[in-house]
Amino acid sequence: MTVVSRTVDEPGNGTLEIFSLPTDQATLLRLLSEVFEHWQQVRFGPIIQGAAYEIKAPCAPQISLLDGYATLDFEAWHIHLCIGETSGDVSNPTPKNVAEIRPCKRAELYRIMRGGSPVSWGLRLFNGNGDQQLTVLLPNPFLDNDDQPCSPDFERLALWDQIRSNYLSLKPDPIDRSGKRFVHG
Repeated sequence: MTVVSRTVDEPGNGTLEIFSLPTDQATLLRLLSEVFEHWQQVRFGPIIQGAAYEIKAPCAPQISLLDGYATLDFEAWHIHLCIGETSGDVSNPTPKNVAEIRPCKRAELYRIMRGGSPVSWGLRLFNGNGDQQLTVLLPNPFLDNDDQPCSPDFERLALWDQIRSNYLSLKPDPIDRSGKRFVHG
């Protein structure tokens, strides 16, 4: 597989280095399962201009699939993410033009660079309209499990390294361990 990497300057955030991931249903379901095995360490939700939902899971989710939707069930609440073909049911079929928009069409790993070093690592999913479906903030070596600044702990990049290896066949990158502290966007 060819790894597509690009950079995007985002005013106020720094430079995003983006690594494209496959968007087929099987890969996305496996990826979500792998990421949420680390439910105690990740934060997630949409992150858009003017709003950032940094949700901490209350428990490990039960993940299921129905009609192209992955359901992440956290007992008291749940999330539905369209990651595959969806048709609705016989009594209420999904219109074709809507069914084309709903599934994830772009998945990417990203790292935010400030001053030439990464300060944040994550995963993003976007639907066919380019709307963000989900951002997962991966463990950060400059923040502890309570999101408080801490001395760099580069062991916290294990999930980032694992995903890069499993989905992009990339080895750990020394640049990921070049930063000194968290810099807020």
